[in-house]
Amino acid sequence: MDSRVVAMQEYVRGAFADSGAHGFDHTLRVMMLCRVLGTREGADMQILIPAALFHDIARPIEEETGIPHEIKGAELAEAYLLSIDYPGDLTPGILHAILAHRYRSSKVIPETLEAKILSDADKLDAMGAVGIARTFMQAGEEGGGIPDAVEHINEKLLNLKDRMHTESARKIATERHSFLLSFLERLEIERGADSYKGC
Repeated sequence: MDSRVVAMQEYVRGAFADSGAHGFDHTLRVMMLCRVLGTREGADMQILIPAALFHDIARPIEEETGIPHEIKGAELAEAYLLSIDYPGDLTPGILHAILAHRYRSSKVIPETLEAKILSDADKLDAMGAVGIARTFMQAGEEGGGIPDAVEHINEKLLNLKDRMHTESARKIATERHSFLLSFLERLEIERGADSYKGC
């Protein structure tokens, strides 16, 4: 791994004091997904990997201040990249991908391949088994329970499959979407009174 990426990874790790649904482990999974998708789609990894590492760096700041994390994250990324003399011609692509990655509230549409891949990778990490685990973590962090998590799965996660930008991501999303449906079906059975008959 490029020494600059290793240093970048450690810098970003320092921004996450606590674990959680959007903790540093999420950032690492998104980075790994970006490596897979980026290789398949022919992306510029010098843009994609830094964008993946910095995409959620300002989540803790957003929770404290309300400043959208994609905006503050792009600012932090720009300052860091400047401090290490990262190639200036790559910075605009990195910042665009960070600004455009957010599923719901971002007003920036992913226009580059790298931005589309980061958006896809971020959404993929909200699907499948990991997505379910993160959803229940987030519900607990917010004082909610199973019904809140199920509502989030129905309102957001089940819509993600049809919002992928790349063919590589669509293939992964189809499998993870099927798992979400199977999980919800099983959960409904186990939460129902009929599941206790004969016990």
